[in-house]
Amino acid sequence: MIFCAACAASAWPKPWKPSESNSVKPRHKRIALIVGGLATLGIATFFVMQALNSNIAFFVTPTEIAAGKAPQGQAFRVGGMVREGSLKRDNLTVHFVITDTAKDVPVAYTGILPDLFKEGKGAVAQGRLGPDGVFVASEVLAKHDENYMPPEAQHAVDQAQMAKTLKQ
Repeated sequence: MIFCAACAASAWPKPWKPSESNSVKPRHKRIALIVGGLATLGIATFFVMQALNSNIAFFVTPTEIAAGKAPQGQAFRVGGMVREGSLKRDNLTVHFVITDTAKDVPVAYTGILPDLFKEGKGAVAQGRLGPDGVFVASEVLAKHDENYMPPEAQHAVDQAQMAKTLKQ
């Protein structure tokens, strides 16, 4: 076997050397970073908005529920006064009626009611409207003293009383 230095040198693979045409230009690096940053920001915004949408509960009055303006298929809050004589207990399930003096909404709640929850007092219930028109509450809040009512509930009661007096 004859050894040729020129042949042996060409048989071995040559090491890779970056050439000017293979390198990434600084402008392309900057564009890639901007696009990647915008994509990351968009994904983060999407997840934040999803989390906020799942935790938002709109306030709706009994009059708005009667008018069909209640959100369908999502949780919301209904507030007003607990109608006198409407409180009925069945083990842990409590049935009562929330009113804004113009319209009534029957409510069913399974759980322990707050200590301050009473007939004739203000309350806010959070839950969903059932297909039978009964509001199924997952949480019930009661007013904390004689002078307090949630601003939304107070506004709803005031509007309902104005509408009632205008009709008379």
